[in-house]
Amino acid sequence: MREYLLVLFVAMATTFLLTGVARQIALRYGAVAKVRARDVHKVPIPYFGGLSILGGLIAAYAVASNLPFLGNSLQVAHDARAILVGGVVICAVGVVDDLYELDAITKLAGEVLAVGVLVVQGIQLYWLPLPGGVISPSPAQLAVLTAGILLVSCNAVNFVDGLDGLAAGVTAIGATAFFAYSYLLNFHENLDRATTSTLITVSLAGACLGFLPHNFFPARVFMGDSGALLIGLMLAASTISLTGQMDPNAVPYEVGGSSLLPALLPLVLPIAILAIPALDLTLAYIRRTKAGRSPFAADKQHLHHRLMQRGHSHRRAVLLMYLWTALIAYGVVVLGLVLYWWTALIVLAVAVTAVLLTTGLPWHRRKPLAKV
Repeated sequence: MREYLLVLFVAMATTFLLTGVARQIALRYGAVAKVRARDVHKVPIPYFGGLSILGGLIAAYAVASNLPFLGNSLQVAHDARAILVGGVVICAVGVVDDLYELDAITKLAGEVLAVGVLVVQGIQLYWLPLPGGVISPSPAQLAVLTAGILLVSCNAVNFVDGLDGLAAGVTAIGATAFFAYSYLLNFHENLDRATTSTLITVSLAGACLGFLPHNFFPARVFMGDSGALLIGLMLAASTISLTGQMDPNAVPYEVGGSSLLPALLPLVLPIAILAIPALDLTLAYIRRTKAGRSPFAADKQHLHHRLMQRGHSHRRAVLLMYLWTALIAYGVVVLGLVLYWWTALIVLAVAVTAVLLTTGLPWHRRKPLAKV
């Protein structure tokens, strides 16, 4: 655990220090978020926060490779390096988009290229957990499923990146939740605690936490597509890599008195972590296609916009999104690994609190929904 804490600190400190440099580079080359009708910021804000996040991830990997515990696994080194190579590709795509605003098809092609880099290097699903056991479809089917999950994750995080500090905070919460699950599972089942999923998620959490002081409201720099696409890819790839390093028969089917949820956790938890961004992505697709518009046409009706239209302040809307992400992600971990009446009661109490905080604000006048 000490090595993981060191990796977390290195990623956090490196990202924090590099963000100021990235901001100056963005200003120099004109990579600035202009104020548009659908935006909530009032002045132009520089992009390229993704470059500092990538720098933090690379620094964390470099340190981990030289540690006696994490650096001793050749498979972890190979898989983490493969994920970072894919991260460099998708970050580069995001940088170009931040500079020149690529059309949706060109940007998607770049995302597919980055995903292909991962799959070709062996970062993909190898089995799927089901209530009665695990199944192993053909490698081609698993590769296609992996690519789909990675692409959805990238774009889901990109969609939710609409308020200061939102995407970085949500991703940090999701990454720590999956780190906790992966580490505790390996600890309780006496498995190797040095895995790609734990290394990448703790590095990602550190990088996002290091970026937040610059990005929380009022933000001085945005991560841009270079950051949103990157952290979405890292989050999904880290969870997918778990199936390549764990014996499917080692997944517990009898934990805390329940046999179903623990068996499904490797499949359910990634979905839970991305539940809020994925819900936002799904609603946006339905809303836009129903109106006869392109699914990629921007609007001001995302979940975070609606929270502000209900009367929540910018910061409160972000904190509520944090709360819901933590409730879903950590709730799944807690109920899956320690399912007792008191843990269920705690999760229920937090859920009720989240509902009341989100909807129970009669002293705030609701604003009309934007038609943009």
